[in-house]
Amino acid sequence: MADRTASRSGSVGSAIVNALLLYGINAWPGWQVLPFLTGDMPRTLDLINASLITGIIVNLVCAVIHSRALLALGNLVVMGVGVAAMLRLWDVFPFDFGTGWSGWAVLVRVLLVVGIVGSAIGAIVELVNLFRALAGLEPRAR
Repeated sequence: MADRTASRSGSVGSAIVNALLLYGINAWPGWQVLPFLTGDMPRTLDLINASLITGIIVNLVCAVIHSRALLALGNLVVMGVGVAAMLRLWDVFPFDFGTGWSGWAVLVRVLLVVGIVGSAIGAIVELVNLFRALAGLEPRAR
């Protein structure tokens, strides 16, 4: 029972964080306050917002309906939209780091690659979790 309560509170907490990010990016204070973001940032916002909204929906549904298969499927969807957002950030690259350290652009690209590769690995794990849940196999002990 304690594990289920922790899972619910974690899902609700994640939904709240995503909602705060969504509000912070789009309303107040807005992405414009960050000096390293360029006027191309709106070209990426649709997928960034979709990723955050998908995360909110999946986390709230999983907080109400406790199902390993549903959680795995939801995580797959969230990761897919997140990868799409990271690929859009890679393509548009709405960052201008000025005349400071010249390695910032490379660092951001490396972090995007890490996020994309990490999401791909996570997707494989969630696919395994989904098939295990659908087959009725118990999760592995941690």
